[in-house]
Amino acid sequence: MNDTSSAYGLWSLVIINSLVFIIFAFSFAKPQSQRDWRSFSAFSAFIVALFAEMYGFPLTIYLLSGWLQSRYPGVDWFAHDSGHLLEMLFGWRANPHFGPFHLLSMALIGGGFILLASAWNVLYRAQRTHCLATTGPYAVVRHPQYDAFVLIMFGFLLQWMTILTLLMFPVLVWMYVRLARSEEQEAVASFGDEYVRYMQQTPAFLPRLGAGS
Repeated sequence: MNDTSSAYGLWSLVIINSLVFIIFAFSFAKPQSQRDWRSFSAFSAFIVALFAEMYGFPLTIYLLSGWLQSRYPGVDWFAHDSGHLLEMLFGWRANPHFGPFHLLSMALIGGGFILLASAWNVLYRAQRTHCLATTGPYAVVRHPQYDAFVLIMFGFLLQWMTILTLLMFPVLVWMYVRLARSEEQEAVASFGDEYVRYMQQTPAFLPRLGAGS
């Protein structure tokens, strides 16, 4: 039997990893308004819930342990590597850190942070000059900062799926959509027809395919 006490109960790692990603995101997002803090706080809660199960207490594994052990009897589900559920369920028996879902998750997380940094740079310059942000990622979608948070969270879901984060994800996406709509109402009040034209030309969240052709 493997010593599961070394796989979980590592609450110092929960705190360290949570702080690393939250501070990293904070350095890019730089929340200022109450709405900014609300969206950032929701993202932070998702990160804490994720790492709490990754290194602290594997609630999802415990809740599903009966089904998992009967369906996959050859797997030690309380070993840390087995927490990469998608890799294990789809039969990846090598190191899960090199599995397809894990590699895709790293690409999505990295891309999300790059998008978040790029969007903030454009938004920061626009706020300083009191003009509308329409360049960089804002030329492709109207809310790249929320797209970035969704990409990062979805990347973490692929890497380490838990029941709690799986339930949180659609709620947070819905919250970001509502925050975006609220921002747009304020932008229309501030910029008038200029923002209305921007809305007509630029999709909200999903890039328009073939826009440059």
